[in-house]
Amino acid sequence: MTTSPEPTPTPSGPTPARTRASWLRDHSELGVCVLLLVLGVLVLTDALTMNVDLTQRGPVGPRTVPLVVGAGLLLVALLLAADVLRGGRGEAEGGEDIDLEEPADWRTVLLLAGVFLATAVLIDPLGFPVAGALLFWGAAYALGSRHLTRDPLIAAGLALLTYVVFNNLLGVPLPGGPLMGVI
Repeated sequence: MTTSPEPTPTPSGPTPARTRASWLRDHSELGVCVLLLVLGVLVLTDALTMNVDLTQRGPVGPRTVPLVVGAGLLLVALLLAADVLRGGRGEAEGGEDIDLEEPADWRTVLLLAGVFLATAVLIDPLGFPVAGALLFWGAAYALGSRHLTRDPLIAAGLALLTYVVFNNLLGVPLPGGPLMGVI
């Protein structure tokens, strides 16, 4: 009686896409490295292309600080990347009261981004008091407050107070808009 050889089991290891995803998840700090690298290159490029008067009065000119900051950003990006690639990991924050297994609340993020963009667009035509009130009320609404009579009143008071403090007391001019001619 002859027995046929048993089939060898095929390895059921992770697929290449799965391996790549887990590698990226394990090395997610590299995203911070890329951000620091891009920021450092941007700062250095801006510093080197800066139009400056060559007659300066001392050894430190207007390019010195941006050059030092840009070089520092590049150095930190490279050192952090080397640490991450050697297996270093950032320590998880112990004080946060969040569940890392829960997905991100994209509705809140998108509402806040929309409120900030609307404020940027409306601040010139409507002025800071109106745009600021919309910003404060929209942020409160996006973060979960649903007091539809109280929140707009508080937002209007905060925006007007901010406008008066910056414009009148600190001397930082903010756009008043059409309502400032009436008030």
